[in-house]
Amino acid sequence: MYALTPETRDDWWEVEALYDLCFAPGREALSSYRLRDDIPPVSGLSHVARDRDGILGGAIRYWPVRVGGAETLLLGPVAVHPTRQGEGLGGLLMHVSLQVAAEMGWARVMLVGDAPYYQRFGFTRLDHVVMPPPTNPDRVLGRELVAGAWDGVQGDVLRWDAVG
Repeated sequence: MYALTPETRDDWWEVEALYDLCFAPGREALSSYRLRDDIPPVSGLSHVARDRDGILGGAIRYWPVRVGGAETLLLGPVAVHPTRQGEGLGGLLMHVSLQVAAEMGWARVMLVGDAPYYQRFGFTRLDHVVMPPPTNPDRVLGRELVAGAWDGVQGDVLRWDAVG
């Protein structure tokens, strides 16, 4: 049994250590990190999952970006500790946080990831959305939280603080 709670400042470094454990060295060199640099995650939306002993089992973060001027959530990273994988914790983090995102009024969410995995959560390829290079366009995926939210939204993914 896990308790999912919004990530707090006190969780930050423990979550970073989890990401370091779960992802390849150099993860912060990825283009998605350039969109996150010096931008705080969306308050109340990034979550941690802890077991009954308070041990961190997984985490998920969301960041604000703009796509063609449209406010959009960038999901990621999401990670589950290797000893906790296969227990459905990643799916729980995805489902709960996407529901919270919808309740907070966000209309659309995107990520860079493996389509076969993220399709189960309603993500599909975004053909007209361009992540900064080097990003494989087949890995740029999106999901509507409001029907029609991706209609007509296209172009470059820009930092939240980008003018224009």
